[in-house]
This record gives sequence, structure tokens and C-alpha cells, in this order.
Amino acid sequence: MKVYITEKGVVIAGKAWEIKHYLKLQQKRFPLVADWINELSKQS
Repeated sequence: MKVYITEKGVVIAGKAWEIKHYLKLQQKRFPLVADWINELSKQS
């Protein structure tokens, strides 16, 4: 599975079960997608 971070958002490529699992993990850490994007932009 690969995660690409762009200026406009996030692109996740992989098998369906991998993507669902990854999103569930991120949902526990970040209640909103906007929070997740903000955290990713701080790291890069």
C-alpha cells in the first residue's frame, strides 16, 4: 500500500482491505480528515 500526500489532499493506493484498515487506524488518531491533512502538512 502507498500513501501519496499532495497539496490538494491524500491519495491512497492499495488493496481494498489495506485501505480500509489504514483509514480505520487514522480515524482513531484523527477524528476529522482536515486534522489528518494538517498533521501531514506539518511533517513535510
